[in-house]
Amino acid sequence: MASRAGRSAVGERAAALRAAQAALAAEHAAVYGYGVVGGRIGDDRLAEAREGYAAHRARRDDLARTVRDLGGSPQAAAPAYALPFAVPDAAAAVRLAAELENRVAAVYADLVRASTGSLRRQAAGALREAAVRAVRWRGGGVAFPGLAERAAPATPSASPSGGADGV
Repeated sequence: MASRAGRSAVGERAAALRAAQAALAAEHAAVYGYGVVGGRIGDDRLAEAREGYAAHRARRDDLARTVRDLGGSPQAAAPAYALPFAVPDAAAAVRLAAELENRVAAVYADLVRASTGSLRRQAAGALREAAVRAVRWRGGGVAFPGLAERAAPATPSASPSGGADGV
């Protein structure tokens, strides 16, 4: 019986580590993406872009520590990330910021599911923050932030918007 409990705890820790690494990858991508947002956003929303950039840098650094605490080696940021669409102007920068927040919220929803205790509380807080920023950028909310299957109606032609490691 103790052997099963030990294996279960190891499996739960491994799942939390995988989810934390995915969240770290998403934060790396968000930091990169906010660099693009900041370069294209209008002066009226530049402070908001800077706040998002700083928030993602802080979460990225926290997640690197979390990954180490879970026994892993934090993955490094990629030198560049593919953007989901061209960002030639301020309107596209606003759309990109909202998309970044949606993607970050999705991986934090996975981390909430995979973790317990203080890590779960931290992940839930990060999910909430990303959802609030997404609402601000988008101008409206979704019923279940971080859950793509709840955010948009399913259609036969619908496809995922991308992985956690891309922008």
